[in-house]
Amino acid sequence: MRRVISGLAVLTAVIGVSFWTQGRTVEAASVAHAETAGSMVDASFRDEFLSHFQRSSYKISELARVMPAEKFEWAPAEGIMQVAEVYMHLARYNFMYLDLNLGIAPPDGFDYRNIESIRDKDQVQKIFAMSVEHVNEQVGAMTAEQLNATTELYGRTVDGWAVLFQLISHMNEHVGQSVAYARMNDVSPPWSR
Repeated sequence: MRRVISGLAVLTAVIGVSFWTQGRTVEAASVAHAETAGSMVDASFRDEFLSHFQRSSYKISELARVMPAEKFEWAPAEGIMQVAEVYMHLARYNFMYLDLNLGIAPPDGFDYRNIESIRDKDQVQKIFAMSVEHVNEQVGAMTAEQLNATTELYGRTVDGWAVLFQLISHMNEHVGQSVAYARMNDVSPPWSR
């Protein structure tokens, strides 16, 4: 009986230390998060974003270039986005995130709201390229103050850099979709081996 009681005491002590240690770890992590949450990003974030954005937008531009014009209205199933619609969806969001969330208007008052219905290959490529140029120019000129300025994104209060993080995340989701669309149509992405 004494061994059982001793075993229970040791087990209780180990469990207690374990919970205390885990609590201290969680507490330390919370303090570390609180300390970094208030930190500001600088131009290195902007430059890293642009590097990722340029690679991703290049892939979309290349897919649009090699996809046959007659496939721009192709979709894998009824009710799913068509090829051109995906490209125009990306262009629209390139303009929209900057406009609605960062207060950066599109060039020359360009109306991006209804571009997702465009299916003409030349027009799609032109508008997508214009959206890419707009992001490159406008984000390239952003200051640390603008990157860290508070804004709204999908009902949440965030810093400006979080909008850019959302923009690149959104684009990469559709890069994957566009690669799948190309392969389903026997079109190899030009950069693949």
